[in-house]
Amino acid sequence: MLKTTCLSVALSAAFALPLSASAADTPELAAIRAQIAEMKQSYEARLQALEQRLQDAQAAVAAAQNAAASAQQAAASAPVAPAAAPVPEAAPAIVAQRDNSFNPSISLVLGGTFNKLQRDPGSYRFGGFMPPEGEIGPGARSFNLGESELTMAANIDPMFAGQLTFALTGENEAEVEEAFVLTRELGGGMNLKAGRFLSSVGYLNGQHSHTWDFVDAPLNYQAFFGGQYKPDGIQVRWLAPLNTFLELGAELGSGRSFPGNDRNKNGFNAASVFAHVGDDIGDSASWRAGVSYLRTGSAGREYDEGGVPTVFDGRSRLWVADAVFKWAPDGNPTRTNFKLQGEYMRRKESGSLASGELADAYAGTQSGWYLQGVYQFMPNWRAGLRHDRLSSGRHFIGLVDSGALGMDAFPALAAYKPKRSSVMLDWSPSEFSRLRLQFARDEARPGESDNQLFLQYIMSLGAHAGHTF
Repeated sequence: MLKTTCLSVALSAAFALPLSASAADTPELAAIRAQIAEMKQSYEARLQALEQRLQDAQAAVAAAQNAAASAQQAAASAPVAPAAAPVPEAAPAIVAQRDNSFNPSISLVLGGTFNKLQRDPGSYRFGGFMPPEGEIGPGARSFNLGESELTMAANIDPMFAGQLTFALTGENEAEVEEAFVLTRELGGGMNLKAGRFLSSVGYLNGQHSHTWDFVDAPLNYQAFFGGQYKPDGIQVRWLAPLNTFLELGAELGSGRSFPGNDRNKNGFNAASVFAHVGDDIGDSASWRAGVSYLRTGSAGREYDEGGVPTVFDGRSRLWVADAVFKWAPDGNPTRTNFKLQGEYMRRKESGSLASGELADAYAGTQSGWYLQGVYQFMPNWRAGLRHDRLSSGRHFIGLVDSGALGMDAFPALAAYKPKRSSVMLDWSPSEFSRLRLQFARDEARPGESDNQLFLQYIMSLGAHAGHTF
């Protein structure tokens, strides 16, 4: 616009000169032409400068927006600093922190393994225990797609938020891992959750598998929960208004999750309570400890014993004690940090045990624990060691005690103490990706040790909620 106007003015001035003067005064025409050329160059330079400033300003705004989005995504995905005081595992703030560029926010976690196993995984079992329902053992040999997680979450309104997590298996199956609504703030530190959710019984149970420090769940989780306990029901949590972290909670459910099963009953068929307490130790360390109790039952919980169906009917009661300690210099875990955690479980089952057409009373007490430590010795690199142990404990089997059957009719319940030791090394280029190498010596089966080698990848796509303490 400026170039056109100036050029028009200059040409008008030139043509306004008398024709005789134009013909006679050539130096003057040359001077005018020089001025026009100079004006064109000057305004072209100014226009180019203005255009460059506009492009720079647009690029700066775009960079600021991208940086803000990246910071928000990184903040939502970064784990809680070890030296921070514990926070509620399923606080509504977790959903509130998600990226709301889209409603709902969507995240996808991709996982897979390569397994080299000494023993046939098809024969895997825990000596001295009734076979649990669920996914147990090291998985199949060779390459495995593993479990991928697709999560959608959003704030529904000022009072409610919701989340849906699909578990996509390598067997081309999709199952609902979590689907719940929860209150954002009822007041007084109280909140409710309803639907299907990872129970807050214990410490590890409430965490998705991609956040675990080892490839697989500890043996006690596999033996007592079949992997993880995920009730359909309602949960209430209360966070005490104290400087020290104190949380109390209770859950009521349908009772369909192992160690229970579907009893086709109305009402609440499973109940659990839990308490968690924690605090900081100076500027570099923090801890959390908890106790939990679960009561459920089963009717017709069946497993095969040498071709003969064996059925348990009765109650299951489980106690859990857990503790975790985290350390990082001055509360900054980016370079080095250390985490020590462990859980002890004790289960009592009572009712009746049937073998074929015969049935009589049954009572059993089993226990199990694990202890693990993970040390980040330099940025992005961690090493860990875990030891698991189970005890089949005591069994009262009425059919054996009465002489109706021999103990050889229940080989799965023969006394044994399964154990396993695992060591791992993992590398995380960022908070969104992790590669892991793990070796385990597994002695869950009587008389058979199994050397297991795992290579695992975990990749996170999209906004992801911050991990719990």
